[in-house]
Amino acid sequence: MTSLFSSPWFYWALGVAVALPTLLVVLTEVEHVLSRRSSPLVRPLHLIRVYIVPLAALLVLLVKASEVSIEATPVRVIATALGFVVLVLLLSGTNATLFQSAPEGSWRKRIPSIFLDVARVLLIVLGVGLIFSFVWGANVGGLFAALGVTSIVIGLALQNAVGQIVSGLLMLFEQPFELGDWLDTPAGRGQVREVNWRSVHIDTGDGLTITPNSVLAGASFTNLSRPTGVPHIAVETTFAVCDPPDLVIALLRTVAGRLPQRHLAVEPTVVPLGAGRYRTSIPLRSPADDPAAGATFLRWLWYAARRAALHLDGAADDPGTEQQRWDAIAEGTRSLRLTRADQRWLLDRARLVRYGADELIEAAGSTPDSMRFVVAGQVMLQTAVEGVQLGVRVLQVGDLIGQTSLTREPVAARAIAVGEVTMLEVDREDLEELVAGRPAMLHQIGQIIDRRRHELRQAVRAQTDVN
Repeated sequence: MTSLFSSPWFYWALGVAVALPTLLVVLTEVEHVLSRRSSPLVRPLHLIRVYIVPLAALLVLLVKASEVSIEATPVRVIATALGFVVLVLLLSGTNATLFQSAPEGSWRKRIPSIFLDVARVLLIVLGVGLIFSFVWGANVGGLFAALGVTSIVIGLALQNAVGQIVSGLLMLFEQPFELGDWLDTPAGRGQVREVNWRSVHIDTGDGLTITPNSVLAGASFTNLSRPTGVPHIAVETTFAVCDPPDLVIALLRTVAGRLPQRHLAVEPTVVPLGAGRYRTSIPLRSPADDPAAGATFLRWLWYAARRAALHLDGAADDPGTEQQRWDAIAEGTRSLRLTRADQRWLLDRARLVRYGADELIEAAGSTPDSMRFVVAGQVMLQTAVEGVQLGVRVLQVGDLIGQTSLTREPVAARAIAVGEVTMLEVDREDLEELVAGRPAMLHQIGQIIDRRRHELRQAVRAQTDVN
């Protein structure tokens, strides 16, 4: 018994017998805690518990308890396996502590993955060399020297390609743009679709422009998706010098404010430039809306200027011949069943107006000051349900809007032009004179108001049942 306690291997064996299960239990509990917290340290701790601790215990038992020579092949094999696992632990732990847990926007989060891959390869080569050198006694100096010379030769032979790759890596590290950003570069203006080591793919609308990283890194470009403020588009227009500037400015602001691409938090601005020229600055939600916003603004402005009797580009609207207006009155006012005398009375008081496709004719919640009859085209009535515009009814030729102009009540649904629409417009004062002493006509208008409200309630109820 005395010889047992005096033997050196006894205490090594006893230490392994006590320390190994204790460490395994503690590491298992810690791993469960980190797993519940979704910590990036779970994988490194798993390597320690499953591989490093048992291999280290086995190595201690062989060398210290069993007194096997460190030159023996089994010891070297176990030491090599332990060295490989420690190398994997260093790589995994470094990645978890430095990069996976890095805060957003820090340099550790922005570093490209290729840099990490290159660093991993270098560490693996260095680690494997140290393992073979210390465990197996191999001479790895010549191998490192050969790798260095080979790298120099390859770098000189592929310096152009390597230069583009390095430029791309540096640009990725800086991250001046991301996928989906809009760039204005010397090669074109468009949206970034792909970024790789060699080039950047930009969708310009006319095709995919492939710009080498070295060219883009050496040139100046503008990231339109990261402006100092809200992106804007500036549109210059020309009106006749006889048009009142205040009326023109009010018209430009109204048309720009109704664009679906407009940024709702910023109002459009209009600056008169003299000689009938005006510059309208329209805030946009995204640079991607630039072409659509400019085209829609100019299209809607053409119709709005003619309705306001202003002369866009010096042109005036054609009010139509007397016969055309007579036909429009006969066709458009069918819902009111006007007599021949009433239609003739409206001939000098009603006017023809036109609206462009998707243009807002009447806003929900507004109180109309005129009644409009559909002469050509279609009008969609819509109402907002949980932030989504819901179609209520499509008005055809002969239908009317602005039915609450006489009662001076706000309308519940908005009216949108479906394609180009021609309408016959009658002011409230003329309507009051027309319906004076005609209770039957007032009753017809009241029925139209009640029918529209019923249709609106039905549409909202149907949408609510679907949701």
